[in-house]
Amino acid sequence: MTKIFNDPSEFAEEALAGFCDVHSDLVRQVPGGAVRRYRPAQPKVAVLAGGGSGHYPAFAGLIGTGFADGAVVGNIFTSPSAQQAYSVAKAAESGTGVVFTYGNYAGDVMNFGMASERLAAEGIAVENVLVTDDIASAPPSESAKRRGIAGDFNVFKVMGAAAERGDTLAEVVRLGRKANSLTRTIGSAFAGCTFPGADAPLFTLPEGQMGLGLGIHGEPGLHDTDLPSARELGQELVARVLSETPANGGTRIAVILNGLGSTKHEELFVLWGTVAPLLRAAGYTLVMPEVGELVTSLDMAGVSLTVTWLDGELEPLWTAPAETPAYRRGNAPREAGTVTGEQASDGGAAAEAFVATDASRGYAAACIAAIQAAQASLHEAEERLGRMDAIAGDGDHGRGMVRGVDAAVSAAIAAFGEGAGSGDVLAAAGDAWADKAGGTSGVLWGAGLRAFGETVGNSAAPEGSALAAAVNAFTDRIVQLGKAELGDKTMVDALLPFAAAFSRDVAAGVAPVRAWETAAQESAAAAAATADLLPLKGRARPLAEKSLGTPDPGATSLAMVFAVMGPHLTGSAAGNEDLLAEAPAGAQ
Repeated sequence: MTKIFNDPSEFAEEALAGFCDVHSDLVRQVPGGAVRRYRPAQPKVAVLAGGGSGHYPAFAGLIGTGFADGAVVGNIFTSPSAQQAYSVAKAAESGTGVVFTYGNYAGDVMNFGMASERLAAEGIAVENVLVTDDIASAPPSESAKRRGIAGDFNVFKVMGAAAERGDTLAEVVRLGRKANSLTRTIGSAFAGCTFPGADAPLFTLPEGQMGLGLGIHGEPGLHDTDLPSARELGQELVARVLSETPANGGTRIAVILNGLGSTKHEELFVLWGTVAPLLRAAGYTLVMPEVGELVTSLDMAGVSLTVTWLDGELEPLWTAPAETPAYRRGNAPREAGTVTGEQASDGGAAAEAFVATDASRGYAAACIAAIQAAQASLHEAEERLGRMDAIAGDGDHGRGMVRGVDAAVSAAIAAFGEGAGSGDVLAAAGDAWADKAGGTSGVLWGAGLRAFGETVGNSAAPEGSALAAAVNAFTDRIVQLGKAELGDKTMVDALLPFAAAFSRDVAAGVAPVRAWETAAQESAAAAAATADLLPLKGRARPLAEKSLGTPDPGATSLAMVFAVMGPHLTGSAAGNEDLLAEAPAGAQ
């Protein structure tokens, strides 16, 4: 159990700050993560690893010569936001482009993709390389859907070495994707991990059992089996990895036997005593193998085996020197030179004066009250949502929603105090939610609130049809980004019924407050009905069977939030005038 912490919600930020202080000779903290202490003497491709916290030494521990140029660091097990990715890229880029590389998770794909679009619009060459090494998470016929686990390390190492020797962006990307296509991982968990401040692990296993096919975000194994001896476990792991030997695989392989957080090195060495002979007996030469903690999952007890099949291109990159805070190989030259600028630009435009009518300002106060109602509801439900998410996911949904809504409230009040109308207040809330929550739900809620605000605008308080248009804009943006459909067991299963019911009743002449109440009831029923569904999207998909019987946490939280926001957004709640009265002179 994680025992050393202050405020659990600040654990990731405090850990990153401490790491950067300890290793200030190699790294420097920037908004969104960390970068190398020194700028390269000559422009080079910036390889930026990224993902949630809780995996040390991945990802910040791999910053340095021959490896990553920077790391984008999200909250525990949560994708960093697009803003974080953008900020780190701006700090690390030296003139020849950047490449984001990360495990294949929906939130990471969305956020790094959005950051890439922003960088490209500024003329910066940018690419993305996804890692899909986990053979347990999807069959070979659907390998593109597989998640990235400890194979991240091997792929990052290849890309970092290629960039270090001066390869072009296109070549670094090609070699990274090639390494990924030749990398396979299988893992096993013996006990779940525990979030800082939590009083129980994300999952437990019956005595004498293990979970085969774990995830690195605290997910349990895909199926439980009797805990074998070290010899039997080694045979199982090797057999499963070699069963997926790539058609063009050679006889030389890079191997890592990885501990997940609380499995002792001595245990790994005992297991290696079975793994290595089996691989050699299969005709393979093991090239500079690694045994230890390389990609962890907080304090999870578990192990994973990764194999990358090498060839004449990949082997020199795998064996190339590297020096990072957590990993050293060979005699990599110590970096020196110009320290990167102390302030990384976040690319934000200068603040513009808000323009809004009195009617819009009045509705903005109602919008803030709505978000505050959501805040109270989500804080009360945080632990319950986390438990629901831990059944087949990483258990971070409650914490992520709380971080997002807290940031949204602060940003909305700040914008209101500067004279913003309802559209700008909601847009500010959405941007802050996406930035601070990270992950899939963070980017979706953030984008949805911004779309709602853009539709409402800053001229008037929306009547029934205008409010229905805003709800539909919220819905369309989330569906467009998330690509989910009804029945996929996501928040969309609660959102689409709400939008359909509200638009239907408003069009029929029902008062907005009554239409919202009916829509909220239908949304809550739809969220509850997701218990009978198997997930087809997101981190829960590999653990579909385990989630049966538990409602989707994203659908549950959406229905909950929409229910409490309704009285404020439809104008039926009193008391919103207080914010207007407290606004600075001239802001009204």
